[in-house]
Amino acid sequence: MTTQTTPVAAAPAPARQRQQPRAVGFGRLTLVELRKLGDTRSGLWLLIVIGLAAVATAVILLIWGKDPDQTFQQFLTFGMLPSSVLLPVLGILSMTSEWSQRTALTTFTLVPNRARAIAAKLAAGVLIALAATVVTAGVAAAGNLIAGATGGDASWSIPAAVLGQIVLGQVVVMLMGLGFGGLLMNSPLAIVVYFALPTVWSILTSAIRGLDSVSHWLDLNVASEPLTQGTMTSAQWAHFGVAGAIWVAVPLVLGTLRAMRREVA
Repeated sequence: MTTQTTPVAAAPAPARQRQQPRAVGFGRLTLVELRKLGDTRSGLWLLIVIGLAAVATAVILLIWGKDPDQTFQQFLTFGMLPSSVLLPVLGILSMTSEWSQRTALTTFTLVPNRARAIAAKLAAGVLIALAATVVTAGVAAAGNLIAGATGGDASWSIPAAVLGQIVLGQVVVMLMGLGFGGLLMNSPLAIVVYFALPTVWSILTSAIRGLDSVSHWLDLNVASEPLTQGTMTSAQWAHFGVAGAIWVAVPLVLGTLRAMRREVA
């Protein structure tokens, strides 16, 4: 008598659970954006020129400045002028390079949430503005030491309000550049508009008598002048807030919306 055995089918191996890739941390995104600011030749040279210009302003003040003017505050205030002009250009290139260098497809594929990528660009811009201030402060300190050895005033006193307002001014112009870059998404156009539009508006408000009364509210250049003096009144803060909303907040919001909705090709 033979016994037939029925083979038992082997249980299917459990399917491997697919691990969802972790989202890239915001800190890492910001570091990537910081690196990208110096990856291009134009961005790298802008950073180099900002540093050299800070040194040049200290040399100018040491050679041609009067002894009472050779103080740490004067060195710092004068030294921040080049970066206040060049930092916004770096911010423009940060926003427009995604489209001009055709890296938007890679960026937004790795980071599908475009809002996070744009927020990282803004954070990187703020960090660069702070870093530029620190570097300029170091150059100003060196210049003040040399001034003390050559007969200058060499005073180290600087009101905390002045220091804070200098930093605020650098951050604001950087954000303004980022806003114009995101809004126009074309490097040459954004740079031209950034410099030309506020200049034309300043000329109009000074030339047309009817606009002179509103220039403090609508002209960011005029509204930001008292920042380096450390004596901002409540009215001047109101002027600065309104002008900043027009020239910084509005381009930033519109530029962000455009970057989030633009088709990546």
